[in-house]
Amino acid sequence: MADIAELTALIEPEVKALGFALVRVKMFGSGDERTLQIMAERPETKQLVIEDCAALSRRLSDLFDEVDPIEDAYRLEVSSPGIDRPLTRLHDFVEWGGFEARITVTEAVEGRKTFKGVLGGVEGEGILFKDTKAGEVVIPFSLVDNAKLVLTDALISATMPLSSDGADEFETEE
Repeated sequence: MADIAELTALIEPEVKALGFALVRVKMFGSGDERTLQIMAERPETKQLVIEDCAALSRRLSDLFDEVDPIEDAYRLEVSSPGIDRPLTRLHDFVEWGGFEARITVTEAVEGRKTFKGVLGGVEGEGILFKDTKAGEVVIPFSLVDNAKLVLTDALISATMPLSSDGADEFETEE
């Protein structure tokens, strides 16, 4: 399987060249069902529209045609991180402070490997977290295996779409 750090180093400059921020590079699946998932966002909106995804996909496809960084077949998926986004960068835990999240760690922290609660920001390299069961904990960022926001009404309100123009319009065939 391709090295994610090497892929990230190849992909990130292309993402930045379009004015976006890279959120995640992930390879999953096996055999002919492998998918290279690229999540990016506009720093000012925390979203990408479909035209942004298409532009980034074309740019990366052109690059991959030149350098061919992945052996065997794979599918390229370019997307916005969505509302219940993964938290992959230390500053994500600051930006989304006050919102609910789920975090799993590679090694137990205070006897637990899974946490659900409210993000409280960061202190150094530690994530401040108020877990619903364990209370206040500091989770070392280096131990985070997976973290993502939990879909709540508060999160939905905070991440309203860029524009809802036309959302209530539909076409009918005659």
